Amino acid sequence: MDLLKYAAESLSIEFDRWGEQYVSGPSLYFLVVADVDFGDYADPLGANSWPVDRCQVVTDSPEAFIEAARDVAFTRDGAVVITADGTIQDQMVRVRSPSTAEVRGRDAITAADWMGTKHLSAVEASTRKEVLAAVTVSEEDGRVTIFQDGSYDDYEREELGGRWRPD
Repeated sequence: MDLLKYAAESLSIEFDRWGEQYVSGPSLYFLVVADVDFGDYADPLGANSWPVDRCQVVTDSPEAFIEAARDVAFTRDGAVVITADGTIQDQMVRVRSPSTAEVRGRDAITAADWMGTKHLSAVEASTRKEVLAAVTVSEEDGRVTIFQDGSYDDYEREELGGRWRPD
């Protein structure tokens, strides 16, 4: 999770065209799952895929992971599925909304007014028993959000990096 958050923050911080008209920043959606059997709640999203030939395990090479994430953030759409052991699945997916029976102990999902389709999908997905967490980067403003159990912690771009961020 730390490396996913670090990658998301890095991509947001290094992009310097936020706020320009007709420009979209990097967009990412990582979905951390307990098991590779995610077909019950996710569908392949066309030809969108993670470059497993460059990076198949998140922790093998943080540099290779961030470089692959940078490429995916600007050229592909959908959720990148990562199993609990850090293995990245080739096929990117669209996550279906859960039924009431699939939601882990939550009556209603609380969504913020800034949430777009990707963020709504992530908060819903995070309520599933099979999903451990989700991490997103907003292409509109660089906000990084961590979703777990139907709740979230979000960090606007100006808050990223904390005390380690250079001025």
